[in-house]
Amino acid sequence: MRKALTIAGSDSGGGAGIQADLKTFTAFKVYGMSALTAITAQNTLGVQGVHVLPPDFVTAQIRSVLGDIGADAAKTGMLATAPIVEAVAREARAFNLRALVVDPVMVAASGDPLLEPDAVEAVKTLLLPLALVVTPNLDEAAILAGEKIRDLNGMKEAARTIHALGPGHVLVKGGHLPGPRVFDVLYDGREFTVREAARIETTNSHGTGCTLSAGIAAGLARGQAVATAVAAAQAYVAEGLRAAVTLGKGRGPLNHLVAPKGI
Repeated sequence: MRKALTIAGSDSGGGAGIQADLKTFTAFKVYGMSALTAITAQNTLGVQGVHVLPPDFVTAQIRSVLGDIGADAAKTGMLATAPIVEAVAREARAFNLRALVVDPVMVAASGDPLLEPDAVEAVKTLLLPLALVVTPNLDEAAILAGEKIRDLNGMKEAARTIHALGPGHVLVKGGHLPGPRVFDVLYDGREFTVREAARIETTNSHGTGCTLSAGIAAGLARGQAVATAVAAAQAYVAEGLRAAVTLGKGRGPLNHLVAPKGI
């Protein structure tokens, strides 16, 4: 049984965060474990409240799981504060988590902040050097790279800048760029792989970023190469968007019940 750990916040609405990660791990037939960093009151309309857990308790959860069960891969999502980032980075080093996917969650799609400003520097200096893959969207990539991103060339330049911070691979997600086509850029420090696809028109896309990074972590846990894991996760997210059903009164989630290809 392959195993994956998610270190992230809880989404009470079930579409993103820990809940999306565990659903994705299950879809990829990987045993999922979790360490919660925060609890949110959240639904399709937005985030109504956030309760951040103490860093010591985040540490206790990680040590409990990894000290007993272990993990073939791990991912991070909402980390909220600099002390939590520091705790996660410390434990990732202590347990030698080589297949680590960092989703640098900073702001919810609703606009609600999910990472304190002083924690951004901690992510850049402490966590990114430990990551095998980092998966920023355009807004997150712009913050990490310190430059505005307006097109595909800007995505590539941001990927270069972020790669210099230490991660093995950078996946810059281009879904926020306008236009009928969507571009994602994967950079390994030598070559760019650009995925181009038609935009899937849906308002039910909550949890897309969490699901993508969890899918990558699941693929890594199954022993896949980074490029293979990324492609499989991208295909799973695309199918989940196509099959999304309307839940709630706002921006609903993608459908995690679709079957990943080749699983």
